Amino acid sequence: MERIWLKNYPPGVPHDIDPDQYSSLTDLLETAFREHGNSPFSVCMDRWMSYKELDELSKALGAWLQDKGLAPGSRVAIMLPNLPQFAVTMAAILRAGYTCVNVNPLYTARELQHQLKDSGATTIVILENFASTLQEVIEHTSIQHVVVASIGDLLGPWYGRWMTFAVRHLAKMVPEFELPLAGGRTVTPFKKAIAQGRHLSLKPVPQTLDDTAFLQYTGGTTGLSKGAVLTHRNIVAAILQAEGWFTPALASIGDLRKVNSIAALPLYHIFALTLCLLAIRQGSHLTLVPNPRDFGKFIDVLKQRPFHMLPGVNTLFNALMQHPMFKTIDFSSLRLTQAGGMAASEGTAKHWQAATGSAMIEGWGMSETCAIGTNNPVTQTHFSGNIGLPLPSIDIAIKDDAGQTLPVGSSGEICIRGPNVMTGYYQQPEENAKTFTADGFMRTGDVGIMDQEGFTRIVDRKKDMIIVSGFNVFPSELENVISTCPGVVECAVVGIADTMQGETIKVFVVRNDPLLTEEAVSRFCHDNLTGYKRPKYIEFRDELPKSNVGKILRRELRSNK
Repeated sequence: MERIWLKNYPPGVPHDIDPDQYSSLTDLLETAFREHGNSPFSVCMDRWMSYKELDELSKALGAWLQDKGLAPGSRVAIMLPNLPQFAVTMAAILRAGYTCVNVNPLYTARELQHQLKDSGATTIVILENFASTLQEVIEHTSIQHVVVASIGDLLGPWYGRWMTFAVRHLAKMVPEFELPLAGGRTVTPFKKAIAQGRHLSLKPVPQTLDDTAFLQYTGGTTGLSKGAVLTHRNIVAAILQAEGWFTPALASIGDLRKVNSIAALPLYHIFALTLCLLAIRQGSHLTLVPNPRDFGKFIDVLKQRPFHMLPGVNTLFNALMQHPMFKTIDFSSLRLTQAGGMAASEGTAKHWQAATGSAMIEGWGMSETCAIGTNNPVTQTHFSGNIGLPLPSIDIAIKDDAGQTLPVGSSGEICIRGPNVMTGYYQQPEENAKTFTADGFMRTGDVGIMDQEGFTRIVDRKKDMIIVSGFNVFPSELENVISTCPGVVECAVVGIADTMQGETIKVFVVRNDPLLTEEAVSRFCHDNLTGYKRPKYIEFRDELPKSNVGKILRRELRSNK
């Protein structure tokens, strides 16, 4: 197929990448540890970790895991927030020859049980704050080994002990738990596992790019979550694609080891995970933010030292701008504001650029594509409202329900093909058969239009479409428009049953101007939307329901309409 988008690549961005320069993702990690040993890898609560320390700690934990006699390729779950323990555990699992299963630490017992059972994980590394949830379900899973981390384990001997004490006894953030030891199950503190592993040798394990590196579970917003099988090749490709795409934004810094990226998005999420691994390849460092919802502390972190990359979702950028201390942040070093995970709104983007001087660069992707599938050129100076161009080595096609590629300018399902695309869902042959087309493209469930320049605009997800008197209405279009209404912070649009029209439109609005009225929003919609697209109902809310990665949950709004 003709890759019409290549003509709009910024100078210096490669058309293709070569994952075969590494034999595996583990090879990439080992190379980075050798090359960047003395450079800083992360800072968390003012405590630094070097690449040398990451190398040594992950080697010890990997040796400890091997000593447990886990079968090659065994699934090991990681249930940790953005702490140094996350990268140590991830690298340990991969170096030991196992598969990482990322778990959202805020999962309910039901959600945790499903993911552990579905993945077949036999080992889990978990922060003690969430161990009580594991206690509820562990006997209904295959978990045999539990490594329990405390928040201060890698924050230094004195400060670390103080942080752990404060979290346990002052903040009382660690519910009581007692993990059963029946059937030979082991429970080991994180620091003890590291200490024991230092006396063991990490055995090299033959790995290829076709081996499974991660089971990355989808959000599950439409049912039970599914594990996307991501190979070493998939992840290496995604790292190289992101590197190629972001290079023009970071070129002015020179030495990439000086780049400071803000890790506020959770590392268990594929978007943040890919950027973490990119930092490792480049030898740059991450500022880890364990709880970005505490915006006061988050802003304090942003004020401590210059930062160059700020990935986030629309809701995160919005919340930052609403905080009274936002204007005290120095954005002069910021080279890239990368929006992903959900659609960025034009209103948020305009306010962000006016406040920071940095254009919001929107991308698109999903767990199944190792995060970024398309992205706007990082050289753009203004928000575009589309999802940009396919990254190097990626093909995008707009297809109909029969899998036929539609002409440029037609509306259809966005389908993607490339070395970053998953091999399929774990143990879901029927789902896989529906997901992939005969010519190897993955159906994304997103409806979009590609223009003559190769830029794609998302119309919406198929299931979110509202039909009003036979007209198709796409919530994202309305949300983009209404978000620009003065006084609106964010909004969400849903369809509700209507005896006359089949469905009618309702918008939920969060406002920062208490004087904003339903009439004013309605008038704005009248001025900016054609008749059938105007919401019939307007409801003000103090906040919108969101997933743990910041996506607005339309399904909850539908059920509580």
